[in-house]
Amino acid sequence: MAKYDRPGDREFEYGVPIPGRILPPHLWTKTGLKKLPPEGPLDFVAIFGRQARLVLDIGCGNGRFLLASALRRPEVDHFGVDVLPVVIRYATRRANQRGLKNIRFAVCGGYEFLEKYVKPHSIAEIHVYHPQPYSAPKKRCRRLLTPQFLALVHRSLVPKGLFVLQSDNREYWNYLLSTVPVFFEFEEQLGPWPDMPEGRTRREIYARRKGLPIFRGYGYARETLTGEEVWRISQTMPPPVFETRLQDFEAWEE
Repeated sequence: MAKYDRPGDREFEYGVPIPGRILPPHLWTKTGLKKLPPEGPLDFVAIFGRQARLVLDIGCGNGRFLLASALRRPEVDHFGVDVLPVVIRYATRRANQRGLKNIRFAVCGGYEFLEKYVKPHSIAEIHVYHPQPYSAPKKRCRRLLTPQFLALVHRSLVPKGLFVLQSDNREYWNYLLSTVPVFFEFEEQLGPWPDMPEGRTRREIYARRKGLPIFRGYGYARETLTGEEVWRISQTMPPPVFETRLQDFEAWEE
C-alpha cells in the first residue's frame, strides 16, 4: 500500500496539510460522477440522496476548499467542477479516502455547467477561485468571468445567494470590480479567509509564497433584478479583453 493510502495519513501541499485524514479503505466513498448526462438539469437531491443547501465550486482544482468545507459543514452538500480531468481525479481520490458523502466532482466547464445542468435559483453558494487570466491575446476569449457568465451565476443562486471570488491577477480583479457589483451586492475581503488562513486553494498558497497579491471578495445576488433584466444588462457590458502580463514565476499553464 502506498504511503499516502495508509489510514490516518495526512497529505501536504507546500507544507500546508490537505484537510482531513485518510480513513481505512472500508470507509471510503465514491464521489466522482464519471459522466454527466447529455441533457440537464441535474437532480442534486437524487445525487446526494437528500435535500440540503448546495455549494458549487467552479474550477475546483484538486478540491482543497471543498474538502475543508464538506468536513466542516456535513449538513451542506458540495459539488466541484473543473475542465481538467487530472485535477478532478486528485479531488475525487481525496474525497473518497476521507469518506465524504456530501461532496461530488465532475469534469465540466463552468459556463456549460451553469447553463446546462443547474436549475434557476437552486444553488446556495457559488465559488470561483483564481480563474485562468490567459495573457495571450488570442486566448482572451477563453476567460471565464464574462458578463454573461455572471448573469448565469445570478440566475443559478437562490435569493440572496452567496458568490465568492478570488484572484491573484490585478487586471482581472479590476475588471471584476467594474462588473460584478452590477449583479451582486459585492464587497472586498480584506486579508485571508478566517476559516482557512493559510489558503483556501493550492493556487492561493503558491501565489502567497511567491509574493503575489491576493484579491478576495464576496457578494449576494441582487433581488431587485429580474432574470430578463440581468441577461439584458449582460449583453451591454464589455467582455474581459483587458491586457495582462504574466511573469514567469506565476506558472500559469497557457
